[in-house]
Amino acid sequence: MRASPAILSLSLTIPLPLASTKTRFSGEYFRVKQYVSNYQCLSRPGRLVSEKPSRRWTCCKCRNRERNGYAKSDDEGEDFIVVNFYRFVSIEDPAAEIAKHLSFLKDLNIHGRIYLNEQGVNAQYSGPSKDALAYVEWLKEDGRFSDLLVQMSPAINGHAFPKLKLQNKPSLVQYEGGISHLPLLDPPMRAKPLEPSEWKRKLKDLTDDDEASPSSSGKSCILLDVRNGYEWDVGHFRGARRPEVDCFRNTSFGLSDEKEAPSDPLVNVDKENTDILMYCTGGIRCDVYSTVLRQRGFKNLYTLKGGVSHYLEEEGTDEWVGNLFVFDSRLSLPPAAYSNSTVDKATITPQTTVDTSFARCYICDSQVQELRHRNCANLDCNRLFL
Repeated sequence: MRASPAILSLSLTIPLPLASTKTRFSGEYFRVKQYVSNYQCLSRPGRLVSEKPSRRWTCCKCRNRERNGYAKSDDEGEDFIVVNFYRFVSIEDPAAEIAKHLSFLKDLNIHGRIYLNEQGVNAQYSGPSKDALAYVEWLKEDGRFSDLLVQMSPAINGHAFPKLKLQNKPSLVQYEGGISHLPLLDPPMRAKPLEPSEWKRKLKDLTDDDEASPSSSGKSCILLDVRNGYEWDVGHFRGARRPEVDCFRNTSFGLSDEKEAPSDPLVNVDKENTDILMYCTGGIRCDVYSTVLRQRGFKNLYTLKGGVSHYLEEEGTDEWVGNLFVFDSRLSLPPAAYSNSTVDKATITPQTTVDTSFARCYICDSQVQELRHRNCANLDCNRLFL
């Protein structure tokens, strides 16, 4: 009697790194622990994806925190806040300036990114409100920073950054070719900043046209979102085109010499008679890029002073739709988080109702339920997606 054929089974073992590695998560380095089980090929040949993704993303001081509500300091019971500011100002000796800042900050519970160089300072950090505001008040004692415009918002789950990075960085923001050669310290070479109320009036003067529309003065006006496409996807001003870039470093509006560049809203624009209204999250990217456009011959440049965060604080959601993307562990905030200098608004929660009807899933194009990005669990991809 012939034996029946045995059922064949194949076991494939794929070596993966066991040690912790570092990867970029929402602009900051988070420690990754990989827990691997049951890898199998799914939709794409040659690609391995986890049937049940099980990587755990943790920040050393945020591990095992509650995921809902705004956090209190473990030591003092204080509300945590996130602070953002920048200033273009001449700093003759950045190394000495950094030493002074480090000396003051050494006893404060502050995490974040504080960059200084010869052109000024750019800071985003988190901490208990007492510590976070103490740094601001100390900085304002210096005449160069006495009128600093500071944006504050409530933190979620304690610190929004894993550690403090205070350093002399060649570029206060990352842009192709650097920014040290740009005339950032010459105010006339930058765009004219508009107060939120002025910006609101400008937006209301725009028609519903997609690109440019004639104003009462005979000039055209273009609303330019100087951010990334994925930021637009969770919130933007009505009438603003989605930027076709995924990194500010690659922004090139107005730089194309081609007769046709569909992705560039500034191609073939009348540089003498077109008002360019530029906005970004906190204002610094617009300020930087306005000097690029000024050098290219654009005459009528305007930026939103303090960026979208300042606008939401002063004017609320008029002309704005959705959430505001932020470059920290929170990823996005509802407009209400910026109401009335949120230091006194600890009761505001991430669940504040926000219109999500415009936002679509990157995979299936259905409407999303939450205006907040996720990181792809595949480390080869690591894409931020809705």
